[in-house]
Parts: sequence; C-alpha cells; structure tokens
Amino acid sequence: MEIKRAGSQPSSRGPAEWFSGSVRVDPLFQAPDPAFVSGASVTFEPGARTAWHTHPLGQTLVVTAGCGWVQREGGPVEEIHPGDVVWFPPGEKHWHGATSTTGMTHIAIQEKLNGKVVEWLEHVDDEQYQK
Repeated sequence: MEIKRAGSQPSSRGPAEWFSGSVRVDPLFQAPDPAFVSGASVTFEPGARTAWHTHPLGQTLVVTAGCGWVQREGGPVEEIHPGDVVWFPPGEKHWHGATSTTGMTHIAIQEKLNGKVVEWLEHVDDEQYQK
C-alpha cells in the first residue's frame, strides 16, 4: 500500500506548449509498473484550455469545480459542470478547459501505451474556443 499525502507533491504550471492561459497541474498518482494509469487534478483559470490532443488509450475527466468546455474534433463545444464525467476514446482528437468567464478544475485519468499517455497537437485558437 502507498499513501500519497495531500500537499506532498509539488504543483506545476501547465506548459505553454500544451496549454493556453493560466493552468495549474497537481499530480495525484502514477501507478508503479506493471500498472499503466496516472491521474492529476488540473485547474484552468477563465479562458485557459488545453491544446488539441489525443490519448492512445483514452482519457477520463471528472469535473470537480467550476464550469468548463470540452470539444471533440468535428463536434460542438459542450459545457461541463462538477460531477460530470467525460470519456474520450483512444485516438479521439479533443480539447478541454475553462469557459471564458469561469474557472474549472477536473481530475484527468489516462493510461500509457508504450510509455506514452498523450500526443499534443496544435493550439485551440480563439475563434475555435469561442464557438
């Protein structure tokens, strides 16, 4: 058994290569081998969002605070709220983040395949984000 104590892992700022706006990432867990799952709590300030990206084995988001937006390629922007759970299937191009006026926090859970959990793509431009 392993217990990760609250506050025992440092927060980090979401890198500008992968995020637009102010984003804080708080690591929660990374299961040791042979397990493949990891999770983090991600907080987006108003207007902040991820770049477009995919996950080789999919991703689950559990919204814990605020109000956010998610979008899969070719689909509408959907609003998400605390308690909502979002599943992106393997390889589905998508983005997620806060609305333009409200911050949002979610827990992101994903698995690695051949050591990789995410493929980062281009940034979501303001026109795409405002739809």
